[in-house]
Amino acid sequence: MPKPQLAQCPDRKGAYVVALAIAAPIEIRLGKAAPAVLRAGRYLYCGSAYGPGGLRARLGRHFRKTKTLRWHVDRLTTAGEVRGAWAITQGDECELVRRLGFLTAPIDGFGASDCAHCRSHLLRWPQRIPRSAIVAALAAESSAAPVWLRAER
Repeated sequence: MPKPQLAQCPDRKGAYVVALAIAAPIEIRLGKAAPAVLRAGRYLYCGSAYGPGGLRARLGRHFRKTKTLRWHVDRLTTAGEVRGAWAITQGDECELVRRLGFLTAPIDGFGASDCAHCRSHLLRWPQRIPRSAIVAALAAESSAAPVWLRAER
C-alpha cells in the first residue's frame, strides 16, 4: 500500500529529482574508479522511470531504506535521508540536469554511466540556493508542472 504522499504520485512514465540530506561523509565507488568522498550536505539526484509502474514504483523504491543495492543512488538513499522528490510526467532526466546546471556535480559519472551527455546526475544543493529556485528551474520550459512528493519520515 503506497504511503499517503506516494499515492499522489503519477503511475505514468517520466523523470524525477530526489532531494537527499547526507549527515556525514560517505565513500562512493563507481565501478573500478578510486572511491570518492561525498561530504555531508543536501543533494539532488535526477533519474527516470520508464519501466513498469512508472514514477510511483521508482520513487517508492527510492523512498524505502531497505532494498538491494542496485543503482548508484541506492547507496545514498540507504545511508542518507530522502526528503522527497519532484515528479515530472514524460520528463527527461538529462533535461532536468541541464535545467539545474547552476548546481555543481560532486562526483563525475554518478547515476550517468549510460549517459553520453551529462557529467553526473547527482548535484550538490547548497543551503544558499532556495527551494523556490529549484522549483522554478524544474518548471521552466515544461509542459507538465513538477509534483512534490514528501518522503515519510
